[in-house]
Amino acid sequence: MITALDHVQLAAPPGSEARLRAYYVDVLGMTEIPKPPALARRGGCWFRAGAVHLHLGTEEDFRAARKAHPGLRVTDIEAYAARLEAGGVAVRWDWALPGHQRFYAQDPVGNRLEFLEPSQAR
Repeated sequence: MITALDHVQLAAPPGSEARLRAYYVDVLGMTEIPKPPALARRGGCWFRAGAVHLHLGTEEDFRAARKAHPGLRVTDIEAYAARLEAGGVAVRWDWALPGHQRFYAQDPVGNRLEFLEPSQAR
């Protein structure tokens, strides 16, 4: 029986760790968590915010996830979107999901991320 989602893994090109840290820590406000030594040799970075864990693993033949994406629940979504924009990240609002405010953004290697907050239907 499945009891919880442990983490989501996204791919990134080798050597992109500094850009990933700048985005996921400085812009999104996540915390980097250390990878176990045996996995650290493979490259990439792991991040968390509360119970949410995102793993970014390097892949030689990297292709950004432009449709598949994690959906990250946030609070005060308008302020959060402003935070991303202040960090130089383009946000694209989408009002198609009833009962939610949401927008999409891309990480520095092109992976799609969805940010959403339950709200009254617009």
